[in-house]
Amino acid sequence: MDSILECQSLIKHYNGFPALFNLNLSLPKGKIIGLLGPNGSGKTTFIKLAAGLLTPSSGVITIDGKLPGVETKAIVSYLPERTYFSQWMKVADLIDFFADFYSDFDRNKALEMLQRLDITTDRALKQLSKGTKEKVQLVLVMSRKAKLFLLDEPIGGVDPAARDYILDTIISNYNEYSTILISTHLIYDIEKTLDEFIFIKSGEAFMQGSVDAVREEKGKTIDQLFREVFRC
Repeated sequence: MDSILECQSLIKHYNGFPALFNLNLSLPKGKIIGLLGPNGSGKTTFIKLAAGLLTPSSGVITIDGKLPGVETKAIVSYLPERTYFSQWMKVADLIDFFADFYSDFDRNKALEMLQRLDITTDRALKQLSKGTKEKVQLVLVMSRKAKLFLLDEPIGGVDPAARDYILDTIISNYNEYSTILISTHLIYDIEKTLDEFIFIKSGEAFMQGSVDAVREEKGKTIDQLFREVFRC
């Protein structure tokens, strides 16, 4: 199988309102892919469906040929848009939690990345800034040896100076067996990291392709194409 994720005619309603409508996608293995769209376009809903946190109203989504569930959660590493850990927990507690919960978690890799960010493990989350909390969460997520990484706005809450490090962290954890899906509206900052892109609007994917092909064939960056398509 050349794709890690497939969805066919995927629909998700909230109180009768379609957050996703007839979504058809195939995510190839071994690529860094941007899920790009304005706020309210369905990006977070799609990622939560892929992570197994929501169930479709209709249609099918599969991860590595399986429906989202216990088996897929073992190969999917999910970064939510907001931090979800208890504020009393120390960074060391979180490392222990991930090590206990995920068999593919690399403790040494997590400690190394935290050291580079000058984040000590003896500090409680309530003592950290919002941006530092998000860095800790990203480090934990990227320290797994997952087949599919789902990153929802990984650079949205951090200062510009930290964005390059975060993107370098994402790239350094990329390998030919893993796929990374990054949801964001900060196209300019993220596009140098991407192999492929998906434009999503009003719950529908209407453009997907290679970042390099857009540059070569259209003579545009993905940010320029995004602004043209969405009239930003």
